[in-house]
Amino acid sequence: MQGYNVILVYNMNLDKLLMCKRKKDPYKGLYNLVGGKIELGENGLNAAYRELYEETGISKGDIILKHLMDFKYYYQKCYVEVYVGKLQHNVNLVEEANELFWSDLNHDFFDMSIYAGEGNIGHMIEQVNMYKDIILGE
Repeated sequence: MQGYNVILVYNMNLDKLLMCKRKKDPYKGLYNLVGGKIELGENGLNAAYRELYEETGISKGDIILKHLMDFKYYYQKCYVEVYVGKLQHNVNLVEEANELFWSDLNHDFFDMSIYAGEGNIGHMIEQVNMYKDIILGE
């Protein structure tokens, strides 16, 4: 079963979320979170830090990631690990494949015509909102 990760990266003020615009399928043209594949034998958290650095230039010294939840897709034979973190300081983003941008949080992240993931991005953000004090220490 192939593993993937997605990472919710909040800015220091917790009022913006890092997103990308997909240039290829799946979800071509839609907004998504950053993330990627977990390599065979790779620890999930290490994979999240690796993918985050490869796609954005954000390093382990810039953010502390916490494991938020997982999704398992039996018919697609894959699973997705979800991580979340708040930047410790300002960073200069480095784009790898997709255009990166900071999104305000006042959008309908459940809108599947704009956002990837069949509403999961909205669900993840709501989970963070519900447990922000515990997850991000706010």
